[in-house]
Amino acid sequence: MTQPPNYEVDVPIRSTETPGLEGVHVFTDWADSRSAALKAAHEVYDAAHAAAEAGHEIPHGGPGGWSACGYRPGWELDWPPRRPAPGTTPTAGSTPAPSRCSSAPGQPLCLAA
Repeated sequence: MTQPPNYEVDVPIRSTETPGLEGVHVFTDWADSRSAALKAAHEVYDAAHAAAEAGHEIPHGGPGGWSACGYRPGWELDWPPRRPAPGTTPTAGSTPAPSRCSSAPGQPLCLAA
């Protein structure tokens, strides 16, 4: 059986404690499709958030090896309505700017707000 392609899912983040502080949370691993990559990233983030809120350790090794070990309390991910937008990176307060993102396996999957 061949290894599925590697995907990178880049999700804009913002600090809930320091207004104006922003960044990107990057999820990477194998997936069968763009939609599967986005779903896996969302699932492991939700599991990490729930674990942190309950005072538990962040789980490792989610679906297909995906995990959110870099979860940081005080930061909120700006998930879009579950639709990846290849070729754009969202910038708060502006229109999406061109980026290195594309829809090809092994290339970043950027999300539009």
